[in-house]
Amino acid sequence: MANSRLPMRKIVEVLRLHHEGDRSHREIARVVGTSPTTVGEILRRARQCGLAYPVPAGMSEAGLEALLYAPTAPSSQKRPEPDWPAVHRELRRKGVTLDLLWQEFKAEHPDGYRYSSFCDHYRRWVGRLSVSMRQTHAPGEKLFIDYAGPTVEVIDPMTGEIHRAAIFVAVLGASNYTYCEATWSQSLPDWIGSHVRTLAYLGGVPALLVPDNLKSGVTTACFYDPELNPTYRDLARHYGTAVLPARPRRPKDKAKAEGGVLVVERWVLARLRHQRFFSLGELNRAIAELMSDLNTRAFKKLPGCRQSAFAELDRPALRPLPATRYEFAEWKVAKVGIDYHVEVVGHYYSVPYRFAREKIDVRLTATTVELFHRGARIASHVRTDLRGRHTTVDAHMTPAHQAVQGWSAPRLIEWAERIGPYAKAVVQSLLHQRHHPQQAFRACLGILRLGKSVGDDRLEAACERAVAIGATSYSSLKSILKNGLDKRVASAPAQANLPLDHANVRGPGYYH
Repeated sequence: MANSRLPMRKIVEVLRLHHEGDRSHREIARVVGTSPTTVGEILRRARQCGLAYPVPAGMSEAGLEALLYAPTAPSSQKRPEPDWPAVHRELRRKGVTLDLLWQEFKAEHPDGYRYSSFCDHYRRWVGRLSVSMRQTHAPGEKLFIDYAGPTVEVIDPMTGEIHRAAIFVAVLGASNYTYCEATWSQSLPDWIGSHVRTLAYLGGVPALLVPDNLKSGVTTACFYDPELNPTYRDLARHYGTAVLPARPRRPKDKAKAEGGVLVVERWVLARLRHQRFFSLGELNRAIAELMSDLNTRAFKKLPGCRQSAFAELDRPALRPLPATRYEFAEWKVAKVGIDYHVEVVGHYYSVPYRFAREKIDVRLTATTVELFHRGARIASHVRTDLRGRHTTVDAHMTPAHQAVQGWSAPRLIEWAERIGPYAKAVVQSLLHQRHHPQQAFRACLGILRLGKSVGDDRLEAACERAVAIGATSYSSLKSILKNGLDKRVASAPAQANLPLDHANVRGPGYYH
C-alpha cells in the first residue's frame, strides 16, 4: 500500500527549499522528515502541473491538493468484488493473512484487485462494522466469562420467600457463541460448577479462560501478576487450559464478555421479566430455551449465526474434554501438630511423623482429604464429618510409637510430674483414653501450657478438681480456670450405699 501523503504545509516547504534554497533531495527530506523518494515525487508532480514557489496567492490547501493530486479517471473495467464477509471470517483462522487470501482471490480472478487495493477495500468494509465485530479472535482461543448485573427472582413455593439468582455468562471470542445459566450465588462452588457445565455444553476446552477479577476466581487482582484462587487454578490444570484474568480497569480486555452480558440481558433476561419462577431448575430451563434462540438468531452484518460460526470456527479448534469431569475441591493451608495430625473441619487426619510442625496444603473434596507438602502428596484419607475424632494411618507413626519431633509420652508425663501429682494423673488419663497415645499429645500439650498463663499452682488445683469430677479434657480444664473453680473446694461425692440398718430395708427374713 502506498505511503501516507504529506500535509500540504510540508509540501509547500519542499517547494520553498527546492526553489529558494537550491537544496538536494536528501537535505530537503531530512528537514521535512520524509524520504528523498517522496521529495522527488512531489517535485515531479509540481513540474507536471506547472506549480512553482511561491504558490499562487489565495490558493487554499484543498486547491493545492487537487492540483498536485488530481483524481484519476475511474476505470471502465468492472473488477470482481471479493466476498468480504468470507474474507473477514477466514482471517480469524490461525495463520491466515490478507496476503494469502489475496493470492487465492487473484488465482480465481486474474483481473481482480491488486494487493494494495484489496487491502484498502477490505479495511473500508471492516470500518463499516460495529466496534465489537471488528475485533479479531483466533478460533478456540479465548472464552470470556462474567456475571450479568441484573438478578432474577426465584420464589420459595413453601414459604413465599424471594431469593435472587445470579446469571453466569460465557462467550467464545471467534464465534460469539454464548452460554448462560442461573446459580444461587457467585461463590466459589457455584463459580466452579458453572465452568464445568459451560465446558460440557461447548463439548471442548478453549486455550484460555478470560474472567473478570471476581474474588471466586482471582484471589488478588493485579495489573501485572494476578493471584488465582487455588481451586480455580486446579480446574484449569484438570482441563489443560490456562487462566488469563482481564487487567483491572481495562474493560476492553473483556469486551466480548461485556457484549455477551448485554446481549443476554436484552434477549434472555428481558423476555423473562413477566414470568415467575419457583425453583432454580425451572429458571434454568427457561434460560436454556431462550439461549438456543439467541445462538441461532442471524447476524445483522455477517452471514450465518452464532451456532453456525461456532460449528465452523470454534468447535474444530477446541481441545477435547478430559475423561472425567472436574470434582470441586477446596484448598487450605494448615500446620501439622506435634502429634503429626492436621485439623480439617474439626476432624484430625494423620501425615507421616517427619512432617510434624510443617505447613502443608490441604485439598478437600466431598469424599477425600489430600495433604500436600511442597507440591508432593504425602497422605490421602477418606473424608469424615466426625468432629473431634482422629483418622490415623499406622504407617505414619514411628515404629515404636516413640518421639515425634522431640515429643513423647514419657516426656509429657515428666513435665506434668514437675507440676504436681494431679497434673500427672490428668496427662496419664488422656494418654490411656486413645487407641494411639500420639492422638492425645496435642490435648496434653495444651493443658500443660495453661500453666504458663495461670501458674503451675492454679493448674495443679484445676487438675485436682478435674480428677474429682471426672472431667480431664482440655476444654474442661480451660473452663475450670476461666471460671475460677480451681479456687473452690470440690464437694464430696454423694453417699453411694445406704446403711444396712434402716427402717425401709426388709432384710432376708421378710421373704420367709
